[in-house]
Amino acid sequence: MKESNYKSYDELPLFLNAETVAKVLGISPSSGYELMHEPDFPVLKVGSRLVIPKEKFVKWVSRHTQGGAD
Repeated sequence: MKESNYKSYDELPLFLNAETVAKVLGISPSSGYELMHEPDFPVLKVGSRLVIPKEKFVKWVSRHTQGGAD
């Protein structure tokens, strides 16, 4: 597993792209792109770009963390 460069959610940009999601989660960039196409992943389409609002990403992580509640 790759180590994330981010130490807290506060360090994240307001909107994340697939590469940033991959870095945060410690996964490969291709896995980040795959994740963005999952039905429950909070993706926002802006023109032809897919981005993830930071707050929605944090909530998604919380919901998908074992024992996490939202």
